[in-house]
Amino acid sequence: MILADKISLLRKKCGWSQEDLAEKLNVSRQSISKWESAVSVPDLDKIIKLSQIFGVSTDYLLKDDQGEEDLSFIKSEDDSTVRRISMEEASSYLDLMEKTSRKFAPTVSLCILSPVVLLFLLGLSQRPDSTFSQKAALSVGLAFLLVMVTGAVASFIIHGIPMTKYEYLEKEVFELEYGISGLVQGKKEKYEPTFIKGITSGVMLCILSAVPLVVVSILGISQFAVLLSLDFLLLVVSAAVYLFVRVGMIHGSYEKLLQTGDYAKEIKIANKKIAGVAGVYWCVVVSLYLLVSFITMNWARTWIIWPVAGVLFGAIAVFFNQKEQNS
Repeated sequence: MILADKISLLRKKCGWSQEDLAEKLNVSRQSISKWESAVSVPDLDKIIKLSQIFGVSTDYLLKDDQGEEDLSFIKSEDDSTVRRISMEEASSYLDLMEKTSRKFAPTVSLCILSPVVLLFLLGLSQRPDSTFSQKAALSVGLAFLLVMVTGAVASFIIHGIPMTKYEYLEKEVFELEYGISGLVQGKKEKYEPTFIKGITSGVMLCILSAVPLVVVSILGISQFAVLLSLDFLLLVVSAAVYLFVRVGMIHGSYEKLLQTGDYAKEIKIANKKIAGVAGVYWCVVVSLYLLVSFITMNWARTWIIWPVAGVLFGAIAVFFNQKEQNS
């Protein structure tokens, strides 16, 4: 076993992330990653520090042919068993997310496009020279809408089921086996320009989609033109959403495996704590809402409890996240 493998093995036995070990050695996380990937070797003073931190000899760290030391004394700071992700599992997940993004992106766009036929037919029925009644427009338009939404829901279920076995990546803290982190990081960096272009293009499309509607509204053109402008808006927004979902799912798969961004370990731990509080919190809110509403019988005003409770819960979530990151 080479030095790179020994550092990775000892770190994982202690239950530390690369960031944790980097902090103890006063180096960057990138340095730890390079050591464990055998891209570079730590200086002698860092070798000595590593032997002190892990409680092993420098001979064990430096000599590839050195007999294995008894590492059973090393305990994880977290008593819970940490799941380890193999190269095969990580590759399967990335492939699945890439394929699923091809299905989910048009499916979400289909949901946005579902009212297009209804709006067009309603506008057509309002033209003076039209022989198409409003009742007929509603019937045909709603039929198209229901068919499109039904197809979208079916697609979500069919293509979403295979993803359920990877739900733990969003919720649980895990460790990647040797070499996976560097591979995923490389793919993420390579995909970053595509992600940025996709998000930028989507935002620009969303902004431009409202231009015809604004122009028509200002000029005061017919109701039919307004409805056509709404159809144009939905068409363009659906294209933007396609880009958001397509690039977002792929980019998110890299972040989940690397446990960065919204999927960082600290956030996952904080979310588990928040989940425990959430059940009690919302039960209390519901009870309070019903109690106040029945006492005052002023249902038209007691709804204000819900937005206030939502804002307060957001503050509680931020508190837990900050507390976990600072701990």
